[in-house]
Amino acid sequence: FFRSPAMQRRQIIQWGAASLAAPAFAAQAQSFPSKPIKLVIAFPAGGPTDITMRSLADNASKILGQPVIVENKPGAGGTLPAQQLQSTAADGYTVAQIPLGVFRLPYTTKINWDPVKDISYVLNVTGYAFGLVVPADSPLKTWTHFVAWAKANPGKLSYGSTGTMTSPHLTMELIAQQLGLELLHVPYKGSADLMQSILGGQIMAAADSTGFAPQVEAGKLRVLNTWGAERLAKFPDAPTLKELGLNLVQNSPFGIGAPKGTPDAVVKRLHDAF
Repeated sequence: FFRSPAMQRRQIIQWGAASLAAPAFAAQAQSFPSKPIKLVIAFPAGGPTDITMRSLADNASKILGQPVIVENKPGAGGTLPAQQLQSTAADGYTVAQIPLGVFRLPYTTKINWDPVKDISYVLNVTGYAFGLVVPADSPLKTWTHFVAWAKANPGKLSYGSTGTMTSPHLTMELIAQQLGLELLHVPYKGSADLMQSILGGQIMAAADSTGFAPQVEAGKLRVLNTWGAERLAKFPDAPTLKELGLNLVQNSPFGIGAPKGTPDAVVKRLHDAF
């Protein structure tokens, strides 16, 4: 097989470009980071996710030798940071929290990007444990009371979640569907404002991650159920949904991602730091 001189020249240029690119990427990874990094969080300041991510940012700052600056970008069910990555330079200087709701986007919203293919994933951080809480002085003392009141008052039992189409919202909708309940959903931007609302008496119940723990421990809220496969050690008296006869288990992992095309060496550096 003989190549024309033009083809040979093109191939030599391609080989040369590839050989030059490899050291460039290596040098980039070695010098990274040379300036502060921005971590975009999907929920408001003050909630459990924000607290967790800020702790990670502080630790990563020490390892990377550059500040990791937190930016809260709540709303749209926690999907705004992932959408921001689609128009951000793939240099590792902007990373974002990626909650599970991001992977529902193609099924609920018309988007021109793929949550699986168009994000460079850095690491899986943790998963949320969920539950349903009511004020400590609520007449809805147990899940049985909750269901009975909801059936007797269709559309009047209000509950809040951390946003439309989030895991707490969708799980409550599945519960309502299985039990034939008509509930009134009130979406919030995150746990912090959700907790303020239920403590202020603006809603009757809250479906949330266990960021409600401090309020429960302070005697201000009561847990009616939790949504994992087993009871939570922190709330051993709260039954799971499965124990209550509902074939539902809900845990919601989240992680950190970077723009698509971020160099592998930079992704590894971020992974090791976080």
